[in-house]
Amino acid sequence: MEVAGLCVAQAVVRSYPASEVGVASPRVLVVCGPGNNGGDGLVAARHLLFMGYDPEIYYPKRTPKDIYKILVAQCEKLNVRFLTELPSAPDIDRDYHVIVDAIFGFSFKGAVRSPFDTVLATLVQCSTPIASVDVPSGWDVENGDPNGTGLKPDTLVSLTAPKTCSQLFTGRHHYLGLRMVPRELASQYKLDLPPYPGTDQIVRL
Repeated sequence: MEVAGLCVAQAVVRSYPASEVGVASPRVLVVCGPGNNGGDGLVAARHLLFMGYDPEIYYPKRTPKDIYKILVAQCEKLNVRFLTELPSAPDIDRDYHVIVDAIFGFSFKGAVRSPFDTVLATLVQCSTPIASVDVPSGWDVENGDPNGTGLKPDTLVSLTAPKTCSQLFTGRHHYLGLRMVPRELASQYKLDLPPYPGTDQIVRL
């Protein structure tokens, strides 16, 4: 999660640099789910703070495992604000420059349950650009968003390798992160992964 979250933060900074946003510290709403994607979001928020951004976190269904408690505590120690309620779509558009979708990952199946059904219903109304972690929330990892009810991100950060559904992504920015696949493994599974430039943790696709 640590490296994945760093990759997400780097992708956000590259896609929405402060110079283009027009403010010194762009405000980022990080929406976290209960699983690993949510953990990636917590880590991303911390790194975004270090990168000069102003993150706030909405984490409505916290996971009791120690690793997630530690990630929350790290953010709290840094005075990253945790929201108790998700703002309305107009308020999000007014107050934030970017949304990080760290709700569901590649294992998501079936209908979206409470409280995330309401969360997605709010986020789909936003005009604020969304950066999704690995798989846009509400999408099936293979079939994408056939019902049209999932998020439509402006940025997608694929982790390890692009998932099948990423072929249906139509946003402006697509990055690959988690440069940890050995060449032999990539060859074995016929993964056509691009080289990473220098020591970068992400590469644009």
